[in-house]
Amino acid sequence: MDKPSLQDRLFSEDSCLNRMLQNVVREVSAYSEGQLVHMRRLAEIGVALSAEKNMGRLLEMIVSEARAITRADAGTLYTVDCGRGLLNFRILQNDTMKSRLGGSAGSAIDLPPIPLRKDGQPNCGNVSSYAALTGEIVNIPDVYEAPQFDFTGPREYDQTTGYRSRSMLVIPMRNHENDVIGVLQLLNALNAETGQVTIFSEETVDLVASLASQAAVALTNAQLIQNLTDLLHAFIKSIAAAIDEKSPFTGGHIRRVTDLTLSMAREINETREGPFAGINLTEDEMDELAIAAWMHDVGKIVTPDHVVDKRHKLETIFDRASLVETRFDLIEQTVRNGYLSEKVRRMERGEWDGAAALRLDRAMREDLERLREEREFVIGCNVPRETMGTEEIERLKTIGCRTFFLDGRERRYLTDDEIHCLSVTRGSLTPEERRIIEHHALMTRRILEKLPFPKRLARVPEFAGGHHEMLDGSGYPLGLTAERLPLQTRIMAIADIFEALTAKDRPYKQPMELSQAIRILRRMKEDGRIDADLFDFFVSRGLHVKYAAEEPRSGWDDEEWNGSRNRAGGEG
Repeated sequence: MDKPSLQDRLFSEDSCLNRMLQNVVREVSAYSEGQLVHMRRLAEIGVALSAEKNMGRLLEMIVSEARAITRADAGTLYTVDCGRGLLNFRILQNDTMKSRLGGSAGSAIDLPPIPLRKDGQPNCGNVSSYAALTGEIVNIPDVYEAPQFDFTGPREYDQTTGYRSRSMLVIPMRNHENDVIGVLQLLNALNAETGQVTIFSEETVDLVASLASQAAVALTNAQLIQNLTDLLHAFIKSIAAAIDEKSPFTGGHIRRVTDLTLSMAREINETREGPFAGINLTEDEMDELAIAAWMHDVGKIVTPDHVVDKRHKLETIFDRASLVETRFDLIEQTVRNGYLSEKVRRMERGEWDGAAALRLDRAMREDLERLREEREFVIGCNVPRETMGTEEIERLKTIGCRTFFLDGRERRYLTDDEIHCLSVTRGSLTPEERRIIEHHALMTRRILEKLPFPKRLARVPEFAGGHHEMLDGSGYPLGLTAERLPLQTRIMAIADIFEALTAKDRPYKQPMELSQAIRILRRMKEDGRIDADLFDFFVSRGLHVKYAAEEPRSGWDDEEWNGSRNRAGGEG
């Protein structure tokens, strides 16, 4: 037969004592279980706080969990602004008043911050600033009976709304360096059984203090991550601004491409029909795309300015058209000198008469007239255009190969390099210069691949470096085809092309009207170079029109824009 347990032996001798002991055991057991529940819950909260990276949601979670532990009807969270010496309202929750302010989901808080100092002295009259300054926990049974603090604000709120502020618990939030970085303020603890307002028990104070400690660490980490993210974004935008400033003709290009790219991505996220109905880019993916768009031209940091800004075909460090004009001036003088020399020779030989003079003067005028026409034609070839015909190129070469004599040496009208540059059939860049420009896309990829992006931003180099790739493999720098081009790269490609077509600040071309830009993009779609579904989505959603409305000076004057809007809308 089994021996009776100690508990059985204790409970077997006196019935009255038995009942008392049983009650003690139940109380201890209930207390222990309650403590274990609280400990498990605090552990769960700690894990959840550590995992949350969104600052707004984190602050909401801190207040909500503290209120749940204490059964508080309302809660407020402040963060310390050390630089300005203020306590900023971040979260306001009140169940009775059904209000949620601040955080990621609530309405904005328009209350003024609380100063930590007044008239040069610590502001200890306000309970929240007192807790922030002293680091002490304040537990008030009834705020109407706490003369040491100024509760004018809560009293006025109560009079206005009919609410009754009573018990209050104010806990400073200390980080790992023991600095107070925030204040958690809970209002009106509710009795679990009656629902009536009661005081905050010492037990819950300890639990909330523990929560506040965990929350401060999580908040510090979140702030650190946010600060690093803000620093990264600011650095990226500063680099983008510097690249735009590098060329006086492309200022704002990167920002406009980024705006267009993100506008398309947001529209795709909102659509519930068509080929993009199942696509929803996450917050991290949107951030990744934004950084890629901001950095898509970082490779231009190595592109020579005179190539990026090349307004005319003969331009290098300076426009060599002035040298060509000076040379034609010199050729004209050699022509005149040649005829003058001929006149002198004939006069010396006694062959000079009126008829000979007329013939020489007429021949000189004809030669000079031809020379002026050739000069105007050559200088005209220096201006970039959409197309340059074969006949014009042949005439240019013929003129360039003509020769004149200077100081006994035979010289050509144009050098081989000048003929090569002036023969560019479209735009201002030679094939060699175009390769230099195109190299920026490869450099963008190489530069970004050297940066240790975190996992959530790992594809930034791929997206940014591929913005000039085409679905048919005709793009650059790698000649990738459709199966290797993700949606983000395809979006950026259309944004970059559209911005380039309509931009007003390009030295080598005139800005296009919306209708013309859309026609070019449509041809690229039909040729299989850009994503057909994306182009149709871009036009059907009127994103080109929205862009024009927000960037009215990008590529058209107001009058031109009004007409373009109507025509483009009709095509879309």
